[in-house]
Amino acid sequence: MAILKAFKGLRPPVTIAKDLASRPYDVLNSAEAREEAKGNDYSLLHIIKPEIDLPLGIDEHDQVVYEKAKENFLKFQNNKWLVQDEKEKLYIYAQTMDGLTQYGIVGCAGVEDYMNGIIKKHELTRKDKEEDRMKHVRITNANMEPVFFTYPAVEEIDIIVENIVKNQKAEYDFTANDDFGHHFWVINDDIIINKIIELFKLKVPYTYVADGHHRTAAAALVGNEKKSKNPNHNGSEEYNFFLAVHFPDNQLKIIDYNRVVKDLNGLTSAQLLEKLDRSFVLKEEGNEIYKPSKLHEFSMYLDHKWYSLVAKEGTYNDIDPIGVLDVTILSNLVLDNILGIKDLRTDKRIDFVGGIRGLGELKRRVDNGEMKVAFALYAVSMKQLIDIADTGNIMPPKTTWFEPKLRSGLIVHELA
Repeated sequence: MAILKAFKGLRPPVTIAKDLASRPYDVLNSAEAREEAKGNDYSLLHIIKPEIDLPLGIDEHDQVVYEKAKENFLKFQNNKWLVQDEKEKLYIYAQTMDGLTQYGIVGCAGVEDYMNGIIKKHELTRKDKEEDRMKHVRITNANMEPVFFTYPAVEEIDIIVENIVKNQKAEYDFTANDDFGHHFWVINDDIIINKIIELFKLKVPYTYVADGHHRTAAAALVGNEKKSKNPNHNGSEEYNFFLAVHFPDNQLKIIDYNRVVKDLNGLTSAQLLEKLDRSFVLKEEGNEIYKPSKLHEFSMYLDHKWYSLVAKEGTYNDIDPIGVLDVTILSNLVLDNILGIKDLRTDKRIDFVGGIRGLGELKRRVDNGEMKVAFALYAVSMKQLIDIADTGNIMPPKTTWFEPKLRSGLIVHELA
């Protein structure tokens, strides 16, 4: 059963919480981070993207960058921009998008759970990205950013969270520049804290990485490193745990993750349509944006026109948890067989567009000549994600997009 641990969170004063909280390190490049943090000394980007405080053009993986992260982290603590709670607590972090709010329990997950498969994943990680975050964790000796977990909803936990939210004023409550609401409660009552921890132990057999596979792997691997180097290890050390926000699965929605391709692999548009007609029921939908409305339906934008494509029966495997995914169907039948894109991770002819940008972004990138064709997919369901993780399978690259992203900086977990 899943470990959930209370901890002494390191948090900003209410007066600067909105300014300090930032988007995660991996949704901004260095130039975007410089622009976003400009004029804001409080922004956590000074710690999670510390190259913004170094000369332009510096390699973000240079050792000097990691040293700057450590320096800035100490500065934030010395300036009381991050202050540690006096006792171990749990917290609630909620996010509001389009009028809907999802409520997560903030607590530490167990390194041991990651190593023995209690924490389940659905994506492969890249060693270079793991090592980047591992260096950051090692040098700061902290989990600066939470990872985004989900778990099978437990009614008793939902009721506890609902009562806290109803009866207690939020510690932080603000709308960020992207118009997403962020709300944060501190759970001070030891009885309630222990009850939530006990419910996880009794009723949550597994937790699932929704977003943040590289941060999860890095946090767990650094914890395991520290364990191996400590001859007096007893399992209670803070490095045995890492920062996570746990959301019940029935509150989350996965957003579509779409594809744009630079060329037609030597085909004319007419030849592409002819080849697509063999595996799909193909229909021209006109000039208005067309969004897929069900599984195994895709939309395509080509030559200023939208098309619907419905995969024909027999072209995919309904009983294979990976084969039935729309990303697999599109990859096999179109990207690989027709357009010659064999490896989604490395091929430079393809790019990926999160559904939060809307299908208008697909149209824009084709119309301006940057791309030749775009494909929109129906979003993966939470059930599909959990089924794949439970069967030990791995989703194809760029399958899931969760929004809103967790803001970094509302709480930090120190490993010391």
